Amino acid sequence: MRIRDAEAGDVAGILEIYNDAVVHTTAIWNEAVVDTADRAAWLEDRRRLGYPVLVAVDAEGRVAGYASFGDWRAWDGYRHTVEHSVYVHRDRRGGGVGRALLAALIDRARALGKHVMVAGIEAGNAGSIRLHQSLGFEPAGVMREVGAKFGRWLDLAFLQLRLDGRAGPEGRA
Repeated sequence: MRIRDAEAGDVAGILEIYNDAVVHTTAIWNEAVVDTADRAAWLEDRRRLGYPVLVAVDAEGRVAGYASFGDWRAWDGYRHTVEHSVYVHRDRRGGGVGRALLAALIDRARALGKHVMVAGIEAGNAGSIRLHQSLGFEPAGVMREVGAKFGRWLDLAFLQLRLDGRAGPEGRA
């Protein structure tokens, strides 16, 4: 498996993973599948903003997972903080793809001078929470019943990782 920046040719693989998560999981709180144009526009938007989209590809070049981060909130005071997403193909979950993508994403955030990375995870997703904690993320709180999918309320757990030891925001990002 190789981690690299996503290319236009990866959109179909990203789309398959995204739509599978929409239809079958609470990892994405959207209920409508999207088309190729939507994911291509999303990829281009991330690039335009200077944020990475990484893919994990297998030996045959198939997308096994993807990951990205972007602004956590729109206001200037939050410019040192990013929120990320990591999604793995249903046939590759539990095999280290998510860990490899998240570790690479953390490196990218540090290289961009970001200070904190935030994870918003459906609170019942114990596997994702364990993965994040194993990479140093700490619990930051739970918001109860803030989402809904599959006919039930969903709780949102926040975890965060401090990416550097800066005492203040001067000079970076």
